Amino acid sequence: MVNRQKKIEVSGLSVAFGNKDVIRNITFDVSGNEVLGIIGPAQSGKTTLLKVLNRTLELVPQAKIDGIVRVDGENIREIKDVYSYRRRVGMVAPLPVGLPLSVYDNVAFAPRRAGLRKRAPLHDLVEKCLRQAALWDEVKDRLGSLGARLSGGQQQRLTIARALSHQPEILCLDEFSIAIDPVTTMRIEDVLKELKSEMTIILVTNLVQQARRLADRTAFFLNGDLVEIDATEKMFSGHAFDQRTNDYVSGDFG
Repeated sequence: MVNRQKKIEVSGLSVAFGNKDVIRNITFDVSGNEVLGIIGPAQSGKTTLLKVLNRTLELVPQAKIDGIVRVDGENIREIKDVYSYRRRVGMVAPLPVGLPLSVYDNVAFAPRRAGLRKRAPLHDLVEKCLRQAALWDEVKDRLGSLGARLSGGQQQRLTIARALSHQPEILCLDEFSIAIDPVTTMRIEDVLKELKSEMTIILVTNLVQQARRLADRTAFFLNGDLVEIDATEKMFSGHAFDQRTNDYVSGDFG
């Protein structure tokens, strides 16, 4: 169930790379335990938004960020401990990029860096994350094997397990299914439905029907503008406020 308390508040957010506007003056909020789907054509600012949320866009020298993003009422750009904040926002990239470590150590890496050293609690957390990512049963007998030797779909689920190892409050997924098969995609979607009870999920997807299956609300981005955000079923039933949204979700363009 969606927690009506606001988890994320975005107000007047604009992003530019040099003279190129990437996001223009967008405002919206996300409730706790909500799945927000973000759809739109390429170059619409979707991935950039995720990087703003987890404060990695600040690592790009030419990026200019205006506006305010709050998490739990706190302006995230005023948070001093950036590394601690980033542990609160898990990120899953389009392509699975694992660490050159074993399956176990891929998941244990971040908790160890955060100070979790005791064997039993660490093992319990690794197992929990692998179970949450629907991967435990497939890898429990080869936790010492290199993560890179897993199949593509398994590596993507390992990426999700690694993101969960931070025990994040917010999970951002950037087109997680772009390089995996439909069966694995559906397995991960089932995982996300279960994780919703524990965290807020931001789902950037190039598959509009995926947003329809998973998202409580959907936001449509176009050329850096937030065209609209509304209940997913309303937007996918031909009743979107903006005709461009209706055209995009129906496949007339995009």
